[in-house]
Amino acid sequence: MLDAADRAEKGFVDADLGGGVLKQRIARQGKGKSGGFRTILFYRAGERAVFRYGFAKNDRGNIDDDEVRAFKAASGHVLALSAKQMAELAKKGDSVEVMRDEQKTVSK
Repeated sequence: MLDAADRAEKGFVDADLGGGVLKQRIARQGKGKSGGFRTILFYRAGERAVFRYGFAKNDRGNIDDDEVRAFKAASGHVLALSAKQMAELAKKGDSVEVMRDEQKTVSK
């Protein structure tokens, strides 16, 4: 998952759905990204990447328009949260805190 966020930060985005919502591919272990997983990220460059949803390409072709609208609405709220509010979500178990090189990234 961190690779998907790192690629987005470098400008490599598989699909920008608008409103702070990205779709990024993640490779399945031992295979490439094309047959792997799709993730939905709420993303603001240089600030925050929150993984909201993931699915295997072989389980589901894509997300529908209603889901895209819902993700866009939720993204606005999540990306506006303060670091303290995000930490509270992690503390409650509503999100998972991912560590990388002593940096904390909060994902759902």
